[in-house]
Amino acid sequence: MSDSSLEEENILVPIDGSNASKHAFDYALNFPAVSITILTVINPFDIDPVASGLQSPSGRAGIPGYSQEWYEEVEEKIKSLHERKRERAADSDITIRSEIRYGSSAQQIVKYTQEQEIDHVILGRHSKDPLSRMLLGNVSESVVRRVPAVVTVVS
Repeated sequence: MSDSSLEEENILVPIDGSNASKHAFDYALNFPAVSITILTVINPFDIDPVASGLQSPSGRAGIPGYSQEWYEEVEEKIKSLHERKRERAADSDITIRSEIRYGSSAQQIVKYTQEQEIDHVILGRHSKDPLSRMLLGNVSESVVRRVPAVVTVVS
């Protein structure tokens, strides 16, 4: 019989580059024996409601069409953001994983939490910064109500 207190806790930290998500990530680094997944959700619907003539490279219905270069540029910025978070945690024994998803921020956070059996979600309060709205948005309330895990909202 194993002691559950010694098991590694799976923490999800949605990040978007805002100070609020930075504080949430820093807060998560204080937990012992954890595996942290940093998740960034790109919600193209929050970016530009009018993008005529462009096709979605994902080929998925419901995702607005932008140029391939647009998607690549956004993903590169996010990968760079995730790499900075890995570097921030380099001196610890914490395992850091990275995930990028497209769609509604709240829906993707809830879905990822269910799929990956996340124990704890730590997220920052919403930001009014346009980039933050694009990537994370004001989803705290929806996540708290719907996610099947402990949720901590960090200011």
